[in-house]
Amino acid sequence: MGIYGQDWASYQPFQPDTSGLSFAFVKVSEGMSYVNPKWVAQRDHAKAHGLVWGGYHYPHMANDPAAEADHFLSQVNWEPGDLVVLDWEGYDPANQGVPRADQAAYKEAWLRYVKSQLPYNRVGMYANLDYWRNVDATGFYGDFLWIATAGHAAGDPGIAAPWLFHQYSDSGIDRDYCHLDSVDALRAWANPSTPTPTPAPEEDDMPQWLAGEVDPGDQPTVVLVPAGSAWAQYQNRRLHLGMDQIAPTSTAGSVRVAIHNGTGWRSIQAVALSSAKGTVDVPLAPGDAKVSLQTAAAGVAYAIETW
Repeated sequence: MGIYGQDWASYQPFQPDTSGLSFAFVKVSEGMSYVNPKWVAQRDHAKAHGLVWGGYHYPHMANDPAAEADHFLSQVNWEPGDLVVLDWEGYDPANQGVPRADQAAYKEAWLRYVKSQLPYNRVGMYANLDYWRNVDATGFYGDFLWIATAGHAAGDPGIAAPWLFHQYSDSGIDRDYCHLDSVDALRAWANPSTPTPTPAPEEDDMPQWLAGEVDPGDQPTVVLVPAGSAWAQYQNRRLHLGMDQIAPTSTAGSVRVAIHNGTGWRSIQAVALSSAKGTVDVPLAPGDAKVSLQTAAAGVAYAIETW
């Protein structure tokens, strides 16, 4: 059992019908100049009817992500419980000429920057299957993933990665599903306890995600897990393999994973992968210094996460 919502833009009225809805996402801005002229009325209408509200930004990814984020953030007097979303897609003329690697980098930078500006709001990402599987390189989506697979049954988006919202229809109006069982549960999730601030990492420290791809071949890919201050403050670590990036035509294979704790190789294992798109997780200990990855399968994306 889940709950239902919609996402609105200037194509929808100032006060859309909220019957049967628990949440609404509203387009606030696009690029560096456009602002939806209806967004304030749509937000106020949603909140007046008890809906959880989120605002989203559509990027022009040739621009600086922080500059676009500032333009977006400045439009809204953000309140606790407001959801903040990057509408990460780019089939329009403003984005078609931007290399996909640059689009992926824009996503990473935008999400991290906005979270640094709104640390007590949930900041997440909307993506369709093409962008999630073919443009994304790390599997990083901030606090939540809103996945679009129009034509799939509500709540069955067809991906293995954790998701919170599913856009299951774009016929007439975009319709969405959340797997939480009540609007109260969603509201509670959207209002997390105030976290304890952590020291800001230095510019030369590593981020919380270290990502890349393991190419097939004889030589192993060795990934260092630096012990600098930005990583040392996070005691939990995890290696993700696959990240929904395995090509649909790939056959099942495996990745040889060796983990070094600074003294010796404490673990060597073959981690099986499936041709079905999905993530396989391998836990890392706080003291692990590096991992060695090797595969004969098609290129496999990896990411090391700390939290």
